[in-house]
Amino acid sequence: MASKQLSREELDEKAKQGETVVQGGTGGKSLEAQEHLAEGRSKGGQTRKEQLGHEGYQEIGSKGGETRKEQLGHEGYQEMGQKGGEARKEQLGHEGYQEMGRKGGEARKEQLGHEGYQEMGRKGGLSTMDKSGGERAEEEGIEIDESKFTNKGK
Repeated sequence: MASKQLSREELDEKAKQGETVVQGGTGGKSLEAQEHLAEGRSKGGQTRKEQLGHEGYQEIGSKGGETRKEQLGHEGYQEMGQKGGEARKEQLGHEGYQEMGRKGGEARKEQLGHEGYQEMGRKGGLSTMDKSGGERAEEEGIEIDESKFTNKGK
């Protein structure tokens, strides 16, 4: 996404037309007002974070996420995740996205341990274009121990 750098005058004009041109500056009627709002909001957030501590701040974020999830509904939340994934894919590029997947797979392998990873592979190996591995295992009476899919040590 190549976009030309806008001058302060152009940004100020957009702000005067009601557009947010500074992240966190929503509501400001000029570029300068939006910059001040963003700075104040950032400092306020830092202060609140210090007051609540790490766990308290995490809890607030979690509650906010749950509220947003309820507002959007299942489809809206799914769409938001899809858009975020696409944006991240664009940021990382093909190689970066591959690397992220490789690292995620390695981390999951470590979480499950040898036995869990092996069991997950058995289930995946049963899947076809028409049926999931779980469906085929059930139809053919093959037992898959999904308890092994949980993180080892938990």
